[in-house]
Amino acid sequence: MLQFMHKHAKYFYVFFFLVIISFIFLYVGPLDQNQSPVVAEVGKEKIPLDEYWRAYDRFRNFYKEMYKEKFDKKMEEQLNLKQKVLETLIEERILRIEAEKLGLKVSDRELQEAIMSDPAFKRDGVFRRDVYLQTLRINRLTPGYYESMKRQELLVGKMSALIGESVVLTDDDLKGLKGDELYFNAIRDAMLKDKQQKLIRSYVETLKRSINVKVNTELIS
Repeated sequence: MLQFMHKHAKYFYVFFFLVIISFIFLYVGPLDQNQSPVVAEVGKEKIPLDEYWRAYDRFRNFYKEMYKEKFDKKMEEQLNLKQKVLETLIEERILRIEAEKLGLKVSDRELQEAIMSDPAFKRDGVFRRDVYLQTLRINRLTPGYYESMKRQELLVGKMSALIGESVVLTDDDLKGLKGDELYFNAIRDAMLKDKQQKLIRSYVETLKRSINVKVNTELIS
């Protein structure tokens, strides 16, 4: 299992990044006046420790569900889960800062459509405002705060899409790829996302040179 994960580690990271954004904002904890210690600073943006641990717990549970009893401390260390969570949160902040610099925006309509299409706020396939408000209350979120965070999440998505839209798969990329249509398409899509993510990460690393990033790793050791 661990050999398989090492061989396909790039696809795990791609999936990890694509999924984590959808969890970051719904589980941010106490609002507005967050007094949690800061695990990282990205420019003027801060990543509170409670946000980090919520993201970490979410993905640790994800892997436990995926691998069942095979997921243990050794596998967690092989995945370097703690560091990946931190890197992803920092990456998200950098992309958001750059998106704002470029003047990218999320319209009220885009925000509304994103919220109304979220399965967490639906019952029998239909968006329900009472479910929406109840879910926010359970997570100690006000609608205004959640919608602000959701807008930022969508902004990061726009920035990532803007960077990745120039990526294409060449014939050399697909050479030797065999299997039925379903398998072929799945691997092709994974390869495309991998190339897009590599470009995004390269872009982020370039941006880091002009953005002051401070990390307190002792808080998560």
